[in-house]
Amino acid sequence: MRTAAMNRTTAETDISLTLELDGTGVSQVDTGCGFLDHMLTLFARHGRFDLQVTCKGDTYVDDHHTVEDIGICLGDAFAQALGEKRGIRRYGSSILPMDEALLLTAVDISGRGMLCYGLDIPTEKVGTFDTELTEEFLVAFTRRADMTVHVRQLAGSNSHHIIEGMFKSLARTLREAVSIDPDFANEIPSTKGVL
Repeated sequence: MRTAAMNRTTAETDISLTLELDGTGVSQVDTGCGFLDHMLTLFARHGRFDLQVTCKGDTYVDDHHTVEDIGICLGDAFAQALGEKRGIRRYGSSILPMDEALLLTAVDISGRGMLCYGLDIPTEKVGTFDTELTEEFLVAFTRRADMTVHVRQLAGSNSHHIIEGMFKSLARTLREAVSIDPDFANEIPSTKGVL
């Protein structure tokens, strides 16, 4: 089983996270940030990842530390669960509509953490969630997961739809990229022999 368990405790957050890549999309998420809970729940469902996350964070300040540190933990969990990445498809992409929003995501599980971010979120908040934290989450995740991730907004005017569409698209993209290619199940998908 490709699984990982993470615990991260700082002066700002206390996080426990478990991930199973080959799951059914079951999740239990309690981060103290309702919008992030919603995004991680649908991320697990659309990626068919089993995900459990709890976080006690300094949300009396704002949600920044919670969102960033969960991105760090989720990136670490993906890296741990993938191990040496033997047999994975490595690449994935998705174009996903969410009402008026249209999102494109592409992933290379390359061993090189990089985010190419192209969302134009029109409002500063969705509920109490600072929309700029979407990028902070993705930066933390991609660096720790050692993946190249591109996200592009092709259309959209509703901030909730744009962010939700991106999380759903990213989940489906990652599901494709981490899946095992039966024709190459014992190979590292790189001419270098390592990712």
